[in-house]
Order: sequence, then structure tokens, then C-alpha cells
Amino acid sequence: MTTPRTGGAQGYLRIAAEEAFTTPELVAAFRDELAAPDVDPGFRSLIGFYLDHPAERPRFIARALNDLGENRIADMDARGIDRQILALTAPATNVMRDVERATMVAQTANDRLADAISRYPTRFSGMAACAPQAPKLAAREIERAVTRLGLNAVVINSHILGEYLDNPKFQEVLEAAEALDAPIYIHPNTPPANMIGPMLEAGLDGAIFGFGVETGMHALRLITSGVFDRYPKLQVIIGHMGEALPFWLYRLDYMHQAGVAAGRYEFMKPLKKGKVSNYLRENFHITNSGVAWEEAVKFTQRVIGEDRVLYAMDYPYQCPVEEVATLDAMDMSLETKRKFFQTNAERLFKIS
Repeated sequence: MTTPRTGGAQGYLRIAAEEAFTTPELVAAFRDELAAPDVDPGFRSLIGFYLDHPAERPRFIARALNDLGENRIADMDARGIDRQILALTAPATNVMRDVERATMVAQTANDRLADAISRYPTRFSGMAACAPQAPKLAAREIERAVTRLGLNAVVINSHILGEYLDNPKFQEVLEAAEALDAPIYIHPNTPPANMIGPMLEAGLDGAIFGFGVETGMHALRLITSGVFDRYPKLQVIIGHMGEALPFWLYRLDYMHQAGVAAGRYEFMKPLKKGKVSNYLRENFHITNSGVAWEEAVKFTQRVIGEDRVLYAMDYPYQCPVEEVATLDAMDMSLETKRKFFQTNAERLFKIS
């Protein structure tokens, strides 16, 4: 295997679009939530593992999440990553019941991220965190982060204390993102308590399966509830090869239209664009984070559009250099590969 290098000698730069970091304020809040007597079971499974488990992988991840300096740059160089698009690690503020603290954690994280970008402007870009459980404050923080800090996207780690962005209570968050032309990256969260039980029993609650099920459902809720008919310019990013939704498109279209025609659910109305798939092609962008699989990348490019599929590594949770080499070796034109690795991200995140 040829070790990937930065600098673009292969005909494109590699911009990784779903790369995580944390802050001392977030870690402290996580520990307090873990200590609560009624801790969310998914949060306990996820963060309890990554904060305190002695195995090598969680230890590496814990160290890497806390670094926004030379060690992270060295890791990027070793993997041939020219730029990371950084986002506050899941579940970020979404699990916090103290709204004031959640707002503070988001603001502090955005300031820390902006400082790191100022120190490494050619290596880092970032997404704004917010506390969506306080929608008015979240909208204000999104505006500050975009207009003053230069964070040109927003990360929301899927469900917010068991609620989803299609709930009208979050309309100010969606309005702010659309008005600022800031795409929302819906990053996975562990399924909420009323969904997670059978997954926990089988060890399937996290990235292996539960993440994709929960986040894919969130994306579908946005579509079928008519969010994009109300906010037609809103753009959403989902990772992990679209949380498998591209592979469901035929059945999603068929069954959604059948359900609407039958009037099965009073709340499910016809959509302006007709099919679920039309929204995935016009309002969504998809990264391959965690899926270094040529067949899946190509299929998604064909059914969603090669201008809407882009690269992500998922550092530090999944970052073997072999996956970079595998994707470099994909059998596709240089023009398409450049879109995948570089130019789609530059356009979406406004990187000049």
C-alpha cells in the first residue's frame, strides 16, 4: 500500500467532512449527566464507554478528541488528510437537561473551534454547535457562529432529549440555518430510551446499527413532515453513506405514496415534490463517513448525484489509513474523484 500524502499530488486534496473534537466543558457536562440517577441508557452506553473504558481504541479516541493542535495535524498528515471539517462530538449538547449549561457549552466550543481554525486556517474548518433545546438561543448562536466566527455549517447530533427537528418548537433553528445558507449536519445519536431497548440487548445500539436507524429516521421525519416544503432552501448533510437511505429509495417512494393515497395517517400529507427521493436529491448531501466501500460510494453517486456525495473519515472514531488508500484507488474518473474528495466540500462549506 502506498501511504497517502497531503498536498494534492494525486489530483485532488482530501477534505474530511465529519471529524470530531471535544472540549473540557463538554467532558465535564458529560460526567455530570453520567452521574445522574436517571441517566439516559443510550448515553450511558456510548459515553460511558468512550470516557472511561481502558481498551486501546477508546483511550486513543479520548486523547484525540481533546487535541486541536499539532498531534491532530500529525494524525492528518499520516493519513493524507489535507483539511478536516470539525464538529463537536456526539451527542454534544443534545443530552443536556440544563439549558443554560448546554448553551454555554455550545458557545465555548464554537469559540475554541474558531481559535483553532485561526491557528491552522489551511487545515481546519468547522461547524457551529448550538443547544437546540433552547431554540431562540440556538438560532442566535448559529447566527453568531456563522457571521462572526466563520463556521459555515451547523452540527446537530440527531434527537434532542428524544425530540426531532420536525417538531415545530425547533422552527427558529431551521429558519436560522436556511436564512444563513448554513447546512445542518445531522450526526447520529444513540436511539432514545423508548427505542433503544432491543438494540442494547444485542449490542447493536451504537455505530454498528443503532446510529444509522435513528438518524435515518430523523432524516425521513424531516421529509415526510413537510419541513423542506416550508424551508425549501434548507440543506441537510447525513453521513455513513446516507444512513443507508439511498438503498431504500424505491421502497420509500412506493410506500410513502401508497400511504398518502390511502389516507392512512391523518398527519401525512402529499409533498410538493411528490417523492421522498426528490428531497434526498435536492435537499440532502451525503458523506461516506465510516464506509470505505467503493460499491456503496458509486451507487449513492448514481442515485443521489455525484455533486452531493463527499468524503469524510470519521476521525478519531474510525480512521485507518488503509481506508484512505482504498478510496484513492476507486475506479472512477479524476473529475468525479475530485468532486468526492475536494470540490463538493469546498462548495458546501464555503472553503476558498
